[in-house]
Amino acid sequence: MSIPSVISVIDDDLSVRLATNNLLTSRGYTVCIFGSAHEFLQSAELDTTSCVIADVQMSAMSGVDLLMHMRRLGRHTPFIFVTAFPDDAVRERAIEAGAICFLAKPFATPALIQCLETALSRSGEAET
Repeated sequence: MSIPSVISVIDDDLSVRLATNNLLTSRGYTVCIFGSAHEFLQSAELDTTSCVIADVQMSAMSGVDLLMHMRRLGRHTPFIFVTAFPDDAVRERAIEAGAICFLAKPFATPALIQCLETALSRSGEAET
């Protein structure tokens, strides 16, 4: 039996965190939820996360800033971004920083699952 991938969901909106948690848990993933980038960076899950799903706009540290910080630390965890405020310049910055996907809220479940499968396959952790 394979160990499920650990997905860290970082969003300052509790309802989005809970909904994404429920969706991914129902698909067999182990999900950890965080209300901020700082909370995630201070967690034990920093070392076990297979993929990050993060909001773009959060207080203190944005999702894109978190991705760039992780890369500076030498961490190559795949990132998927979700945002209620899609902006081409932010999308381009996120993709250039290494994001796998950039989804506008509300996003379709199949789109998120496809992004997640792509992210996990690129990191060599896709479930079979």
